[in-house]
Formats: sequence, C-alpha cells, structure tokens
Amino acid sequence: MSQLTPEAMPDVLSMFLQPWDEAVEDPIESQERVFRQLLEGYAQTEYGARCGAAAVHTLEEYRRAFPTTAYEGYLPLINEAMETGRGPLLYEDPLAWAITRGTTKGESKFVPMTPTDMRMRSSAGRAVMNHVLRTERFEVLQGANLNLNFPSVVGTLQVGDRELEYGYSSGIYLKHTTSSLIRSIPTQEEIDALGGGKTIADWERRFELAYQNAKGENISFVGGVAPTAVAFGRYLHQAHRVYPKDLWQMNVMTLGSVPGINTKYVPALRAMYGPVDVVEIYGATEGMFGQQRDENRAWVPNYDLFFFEVQTGSGVKMLHEMQPRETGSLIVSTPVLPRYKIGDLIRAFRPPYFRCIGRDRPLTRLRYWWDALVMWDFDRL
Repeated sequence: MSQLTPEAMPDVLSMFLQPWDEAVEDPIESQERVFRQLLEGYAQTEYGARCGAAAVHTLEEYRRAFPTTAYEGYLPLINEAMETGRGPLLYEDPLAWAITRGTTKGESKFVPMTPTDMRMRSSAGRAVMNHVLRTERFEVLQGANLNLNFPSVVGTLQVGDRELEYGYSSGIYLKHTTSSLIRSIPTQEEIDALGGGKTIADWERRFELAYQNAKGENISFVGGVAPTAVAFGRYLHQAHRVYPKDLWQMNVMTLGSVPGINTKYVPALRAMYGPVDVVEIYGATEGMFGQQRDENRAWVPNYDLFFFEVQTGSGVKMLHEMQPRETGSLIVSTPVLPRYKIGDLIRAFRPPYFRCIGRDRPLTRLRYWWDALVMWDFDRL
C-alpha cells in the first residue's frame, strides 16, 4: 500500500472493499453463495463425506446433516489432523497452527490455518482501509503500523513426518498476508525472536522492542488486541515517562479480541494515544468475522466470507434475520469448521450492526446491562 500514490488509493481501496459492501447490501444472496462454496469444500473431506455434504442442497438439510458443534466436539478430529497432517476435517494441508490465548476453560485451543482460510483473513485489513477511504486520510497508509501482535511462533508440532510451528493467529496473519503490503515496526520476525512466553517480563521485552524500533518513525496506526494496546501505553509511562501520544501522531487504531472496545476502552486509549479514531474488529483464532464500518459503535459482518447462524431464544436463525435488541449464541461455518458454536453472545442492533457482548455464559447478559448502567450507554450506536 505504501507504494501507491494518493491519487490511486481511492480506486484501489474501493476495489478491495467492494465484496464486503455488496454483501452488506444483500446478505441473503451473499450468504447463499458462501453456503455453496463451503459445501464444496466440506464435500472433499472425510468428515463432510460422513455427514453427506454432497447431498446437501438446502439450509434445513445442512442443519440436519451437520450438527452444531463446539470446540470439544471437534477436538478428536483436530488431534487427528495434528498427528497426520490433514485428517478427516481438512481438504488442504495447514500452513500453520494457531493457538488461542486460553479463553476456553483457561486452556489454549489449537486451530489449523489452511491456505483458503489464510486468504480470507485478509479481511482484517478492511478495518483500516475502510477508515482511510471514508475519512480520506490516505496518508495513514504511507506511515507504519505499530506492531504489538502476539508471537507467530511459540513452539513446534510433529505432524506426520513434518515439524510445524504453532503460534498466535494475529502474528501468523501478519507474517503470511500483510508483510508485503504494510510496513510494521517491529517486524513479526523480530517479535518472534524474543520467544513465545506469556509472562509480564516477556511482554515488557516486546514492548521495549517496539519502543526502541519505532521511536522517531512515522507511526500512523496500530492494530491488534485492545488490552495489549492499553498495557503498552502503561509500560511506556512506567518505563520511559512518556505516552504513545508523546512519540507519534496516530490517526487510527483497529482493535479487537474483547467486548466493549467502543465503550469501555476508548477513554483509556485516547488518554494514552491522543485523539485517535478507534475502529473495532470482531474476530477470533478461528477467523475474522466483522469490523466497524462507520461512526456507529458496532461491527458489520463479513457476509461474503463466512456463513453465520445464531442460536436465539426462538431457535436457530440466520444472523441477518436477528431483530434489533435480540441476543443469541453465534454459530459460524468456516472453511475448516462447519457449524462451529464459537461460544460468543451476539447482540443485534439495526441492520447491519452487531456487537459481541461476551462469552456465552450465564452472567454475561447481566454484566452487559451493568456496564451499560455504569456508563449510561443503553444500546446506543
């Protein structure tokens, strides 16, 4: 992107965003197309053959043939893929194995990242590109991204006769798909060289690397995990008596991984980083599912990439069929995982806006309304 002239950027960005824009305008047609594409892939797997993917033609048949399945249900198939290289679940060899940060009962999940899956993760770039096009701040893409991502390499797995690295999806994504488009400081390779530890000392080494490499550089945006961005700002103040806003003039932060970015996190982020625009991303280790599209404080689904259902009090329905103020548990079909119950509660606003309000747990709804009361922010976009 940094090699493009400002004059060429509007057309290039519009072309990149066009599939998303068209899908948002017609989610029914887009989801039908994604449904067909995913079934073609599932039919090439042993698991899909068992479920009769080739004979599935309607949504009702799909729901009967492929039961809603959480990670624990897929774990035996994932373990087999880790042992053999592909197993019953995959029709492509994984490019990498990603681990979560331990949100499922405190333990990390392993998720294969295939070539098809990796291409779809380019959707993460929609957040900053849409922001640049909408605000006409094209100079943002001439600057560099402050890389606060997790390591792409934490360890290795013996997969068949091969040894594969595993790490965190954000770092893997940056290394495989964006390094040639966006200049990131520090590089992902420099972060990986510090090791994959998760202690405070490990993160302080990464933060010091970012500070030393990026000071004096034109840092125009930062993407990643919201709590990590807050932790970096606190580290700079504690270790060097400065905040990010004292070092760089950032325009935008594209952040995800936790609920409440546009409500709970924005005050702390702007106190540390200055008057930045904060753009929310909704994703997980399993995929990038949506991103904020405008000034409304909610994300818009990637209807052109994933197949979205939701379990509500009135039964299973398509995500785009949810009514405003309706809440349900997300079921997403990815190139790797059919009808995967990801374990997140999704709240619908007026179309096409949604928020993830937290994990699908008994107290999550209560916590959402408590936060809304404390911040006097009752479902306001």
